[in-house]
Amino acid sequence: MAIKDAALHALIEPVVSAMGFELWGIDHLSQGKHSRLVIYIDHEDGVSVDDCADVSRQVSAVLDVEDPVPGEYRLEVSSPGMDRPLFSLDQFERYAGHVVTVKLRVPFDGRRKFKGLLAGIENDEVLLQVDGEEYCFPIEGIDQARVVPQFT
Repeated sequence: MAIKDAALHALIEPVVSAMGFELWGIDHLSQGKHSRLVIYIDHEDGVSVDDCADVSRQVSAVLDVEDPVPGEYRLEVSSPGMDRPLFSLDQFERYAGHVVTVKLRVPFDGRRKFKGLLAGIENDEVLLQVDGEEYCFPIEGIDQARVVPQFT
């Protein structure tokens, strides 16, 4: 987690937790002059549109006071959904045994995108089984990771 994201996480997490939700993760996406700040919240009973709106109002008030994001941005609060992004080692561990996609910051063996079975974590590395081979990716080398929904 980048220092900037860690500061945002520290600012937002107490608000989200106080409302009874888990702060799943934060994406700060630059889009030219404007940017999007996407906050993912989760709850064991699911997340409704009203939940997202309530959290958005509370978080927006804190962000207006603290002003941690320079420039203009659009705040979005969302459930992680079925294709949930994975942000932390704990989340990777929770989804061991699921198929995931991983996009690396720097290419490994000439490629940045991998899709395979999440075998777990070892130290600070994510273990991914792809086409019969096991890869170990340091968590800080992963740009994005998502669970691939499985429909039976």
